[in-house]
Amino acid sequence: MLTIEKYGAIDIGSNAVRLLISSVHEEEGKTTRFKKTSLVRVPIRLGADVFLTNKISDENIKRMIDTMQAYQLLMNTHKVVKYKACATSAMREAENGKEVVDLIKKQTGIQIDIIDGTNEAAIIAMTDLHDLINTDATYLYVDVGGGSTEFTLYHNGNTIASRSFKLGTVRLLNNVVSENTWKEVEKWITDTTNGYSRLSLIGSGGNINNIFKNSGKSNGKPLSFLYLSSYYDLLNSLTYEERIWELNLNQDRADVILPATKIYLSAMKWSGAKDIFVPKIGLSDGIIKSLYSEKLENRLKT
Repeated sequence: MLTIEKYGAIDIGSNAVRLLISSVHEEEGKTTRFKKTSLVRVPIRLGADVFLTNKISDENIKRMIDTMQAYQLLMNTHKVVKYKACATSAMREAENGKEVVDLIKKQTGIQIDIIDGTNEAAIIAMTDLHDLINTDATYLYVDVGGGSTEFTLYHNGNTIASRSFKLGTVRLLNNVVSENTWKEVEKWITDTTNGYSRLSLIGSGGNINNIFKNSGKSNGKPLSFLYLSSYYDLLNSLTYEERIWELNLNQDRADVILPATKIYLSAMKWSGAKDIFVPKIGLSDGIIKSLYSEKLENRLKT
């Protein structure tokens, strides 16, 4: 007998706040299927506040409350049975982060968990990543966000190492990333990937998804270092307005796409990867999977 339930995942990032609603299809004796029903994104850009002033501004607190109220209504309308809201880098560092979490809970009923970089990487790893990874190959998984980037090395289907760095697109736009941070990332990638041959990158995040979409490549096919490098040169040659008009980018994408591409290219260069696979997964997908895992664990207990 087929059962269908809807789960919600709210990802409160440094650049945007997303709501993913997924339908979980279960049938005895068959593999559970996860189907994306709705994805809404609001570009609040909390990092622009926090990375410069260490606080979330009153204006963005109001926008956050409005967004959470809207998301609560959407989840009610979709009859979501379970949801989880996770906040990352910007909320982690905001002096008034806990205060904002309490206010949102009081005003909207939505409970937000502020998670650390290690937890973030672990949730992302719960996605369909393992279905995409060849068990006899090596991959460096790179998830670029507004406030941080998570790196995970996989070899023969196993996690070898994972690390989160305060290297994000909104930080780079606001010039709050030191040369030392770049050097730390370079050293970690070089040391961690040393000795592994024929390594490929797996990239996630809105920016690499956008680049892949515009490439015209079919799903499952990688982008080459040469293609990404040429695209980076193209982005650099255009003004912010030209990127919006000529590349049809959203306003909040046209600026962050440049530093994001630099991070992916740097990771490819330091790891020796010639290709990058773009499977369109991220934190919100991982949250949905974690909710389903909790359900399975509870089922085993009863």
